[in-house]
Amino acid sequence: MSANYAVVLAAGQGTRMKSKLYKVLHPVCGKSMVEHVIGQIEQLNLTQIVTIIGYGGKQVKEVLGKRTEFAVQQEQLGTGHAVLQAEQILGEKKGTTLIICGDTPLFKAATLADLFAYHQQQKAAATILTAKAPDPTGYGRIIRDQAGNVAKIVEQKDTTPAEAAINEINTGVYCFDNQTLFQALHQVTNDNAQHEYYLTDVIEICQKSGQKVAAFAMKDFNESMGVNDRVALAKATSLMRQRINETQMRNGVTLIDPQNTYIDSDVQIGADTVIEPGVVLKGKTIIGENCLIGAHSQITASTIADNVTITASVLENAEMAEGSNIGPYSHLRPQAKIGPRVHIGNFVEVKKAEIGADTKVGHLTYVGDATLGRHINVGCGCVFVNYDGINKHHTTVGDYSFIGSSSNMVAPLQIADHAYVAAGSTITGDVAAHDMAIARGRQVNKAGYYDRYPVAKAAQQAEQAEKSFK
Repeated sequence: MSANYAVVLAAGQGTRMKSKLYKVLHPVCGKSMVEHVIGQIEQLNLTQIVTIIGYGGKQVKEVLGKRTEFAVQQEQLGTGHAVLQAEQILGEKKGTTLIICGDTPLFKAATLADLFAYHQQQKAAATILTAKAPDPTGYGRIIRDQAGNVAKIVEQKDTTPAEAAINEINTGVYCFDNQTLFQALHQVTNDNAQHEYYLTDVIEICQKSGQKVAAFAMKDFNESMGVNDRVALAKATSLMRQRINETQMRNGVTLIDPQNTYIDSDVQIGADTVIEPGVVLKGKTIIGENCLIGAHSQITASTIADNVTITASVLENAEMAEGSNIGPYSHLRPQAKIGPRVHIGNFVEVKKAEIGADTKVGHLTYVGDATLGRHINVGCGCVFVNYDGINKHHTTVGDYSFIGSSSNMVAPLQIADHAYVAAGSTITGDVAAHDMAIARGRQVNKAGYYDRYPVAKAAQQAEQAEKSFK
C-alpha cells in the first residue's frame, strides 16, 4: 500500500478579512479554520502532514503544535510556489499527496477519503476534486471530453458562453502522484498577469506529457466553501453549526430551536438532554443524559453530569454533579465544583469553590475560595469574603451547618460541622462544632425617634391627603 501525504496551504495573509488575526486562525464553531482542516485530515491516517505557513506563521505553529510539520513560504508567489516549499520534506517520497487549503473548514474526512480512493483507482497522475455549484460564477470550470475525462480547467474570465454555463467547478483540492507533483512544479512559470506560480498549471503539464488527469465530483458543494472575508466566515459558521446541531439531534439530543442554538464542534451531549433556544455551548463542554439546559444559558469548557438542570445561567470551566441544579441568572466561574443534588438558586456566583452533596445556596450569594460540606443551608445575601486587597483566603464550612441570611464569612475561616451562623453576622473567627456564632450589634429602639425626621412630616401629609380623598 502506497504512502499518503497532505499539504495544507495556510500562508495567505487574508487581507479581505481586515483583521489582525491570521486568516486561517479565525474560528468556526469553537475551532480555527485550519484546525478543522487538520482534524479531518488526521482521520485519514496519513504518513505525513505538512502545513505551509507565511505571514503569522508563529501563531499557526502555536495552535497546531506537533500535529503537523511546517514549511515556510517567505514570499507570497502563488499556490504552486507555496506547495513547492514542501519539497525538502516530501519531494523524494513515493505515494499520493493531497493538496488542500487551510481556509476550507467544511470539508469532511469521508469526502477526502473518497478522493484518495478514486485517485488511486484511476491510477491518475492528478485528480481534481470537483463539485456541482448552484451558481458557478467566479469558479474555474471543469471541461470534460466525450469520454468524461478532464480536458481542461477554464477560469471564469476565459470561459466561452457554453463553458460559462457548466456548473462543475474546481474546488481547489487535488490528489497528485507525489513525485510527479514536484517534478511538474519546477516547470511552472509565472508568465501571467499576477506574476505568480499557479498550482493549476501542474494539471496542464500532466496532460501535455500524456499523464492521466481525473476528476472526482463530491456530493455536497457546501463542503468546498473557502473563507476569504467576514461574510463567508459567517456563512461557513452557519453551515457548520447546522451540521453540528443535526448530528446532536440524530444522537438523541432535543434542540427546541436548532436555528437559535449555538454548539461548538467539540461539545459532547448525552441522549435525552433538552436544549432550549438561545443556548451557547463552547469549548470542550461535556453534558450528560437527561439534562435540561434552559434558554439563554452559556456554558464554556464545563462538565455537566446526568440529570442536571441549568436555568438561564453562565458556567465557565466548572463542574456540576448528578442531580444538581442552578439558576436562573447565576454564574459558575472557573474551578467551581457543584456536588450531587446541590441547589444553586438565582443570582448566585461561585468561584474556585467546592460545594458538597445536598447543600443549598438559594439566592443573592457569593461563594469564593471556599469548601462547603454536605447538607448545608446558605441563606440569602451571604458573602464569602475572600480577598484582603492583596491575597485570596479560604473558608471551610462543615457538614450540616447553617449560614444565616446576610452573613459575611471573612476568610481565612473554619466553620465546623453542625455549626450555626446567625443571620446578619460578620464572622471573623473560627466556629466550633455545635456552636452558634453571632457577630452583630445589639438592637436598640429609640422611642419617638421617627418623628424627628422630615420623612415623618411628609408621611403625615400623605396620610391626611389620603383621608381627605376618601
